[in-house]
Amino acid sequence: MRQKLSRILRLGIKELYSLKADPVMMVLILYAFTLAIYTVSTGAKSEVENASVAVVDEDRSMLSARLRDGLMQPFFQTPALIEARDVDAAMNSGTYTFVLEIPPKFEQDVIAGRKPTVQIAVDATAMSLAGTGATYIQSIITQEVATALPRSTTSDPINLVISARFNPNLMSMWFNAVMQVINNVTMLSVILTGAALIREREHGTIEHLLVMPVTPGEIMLSKIWSNGMVIVVAAVLSLVVVVERVLHVPVAGSLGLFIAAAVLYQFSVTSLGILIATVSSSMAQFGLIAIPVLIAMNLLSGSTTPMESMPPFLQTVMQISPSTHFVALSQAILYRGAGLSAVWTSMVALLVLGALFFVMALLRFRRSLTSAA
Repeated sequence: MRQKLSRILRLGIKELYSLKADPVMMVLILYAFTLAIYTVSTGAKSEVENASVAVVDEDRSMLSARLRDGLMQPFFQTPALIEARDVDAAMNSGTYTFVLEIPPKFEQDVIAGRKPTVQIAVDATAMSLAGTGATYIQSIITQEVATALPRSTTSDPINLVISARFNPNLMSMWFNAVMQVINNVTMLSVILTGAALIREREHGTIEHLLVMPVTPGEIMLSKIWSNGMVIVVAAVLSLVVVVERVLHVPVAGSLGLFIAAAVLYQFSVTSLGILIATVSSSMAQFGLIAIPVLIAMNLLSGSTTPMESMPPFLQTVMQISPSTHFVALSQAILYRGAGLSAVWTSMVALLVLGALFFVMALLRFRRSLTSAA
């Protein structure tokens, strides 16, 4: 056993030297866990910010002016006053995302209790912004009317108080930053291990391994621990430096528990990378197979859209993906501060899936070594 561990250790160190000698892969790892995290987190926002809005004010009353003033930065740009005849042209050209149309005698009708209609025209091609922004504008109108004319409105039967936990300001950057780290862990884990195996084949060093006193399992384990260690270290540094210190996104849970879960995830996802590499004859073919797999793992894991919003059949199918369980436990640990008692089932699932992928990859790898010999 000691000799086996020694061989796995030495082969893994060889993998680290090979990775060090590959500047393209080193730059990719550095970019994925630094600049890519920052740009996606700060640029890909789902909340309303600096949205273009215009107002058709046919009332020109104190109340309509309050509605215009309620559309404030940073949620909206300074509202532009336009005429009703210009609405269609402005919307067709994409000049404004929202157009608020206030009818004539709006204030008088509100005071008289006639419930006038206020129209919000929305450019729904920007889907997430359209839905959220329309809700914002509706809330602003309701609030301004209630504030300006409290006697003209009927009091609500209840006092509803909304408490947003874990992300009180509903900032998408808090979500995107951590999920981008998780997605990059998935992508690079598959690419690194698969590329390491393909590189052995393309450089002809697979023949050297055949004459060495090592087993296919030892070769696979060496690639898993070395490449997995690089990804785990890079992910942790990205969380501490980029996410917490640069982006000021709080990480609520135990970093040690997250590292333990990440190690299990590395075992499963790097085994998957080796499995894909064993059915690929070249790096180009490996990329063509890995790309759709990675897209499905990232988009359908719950890191982009909630699992609950997917069809039940798809939710069941995605349970065979390690990324689904890793995203669930990462969100529980890093967002909600969950402990081992809340995430142990996901960790067991990662271990089981990792063992399954490892056995499948080992069988395929042995077959490829036999054919190479």
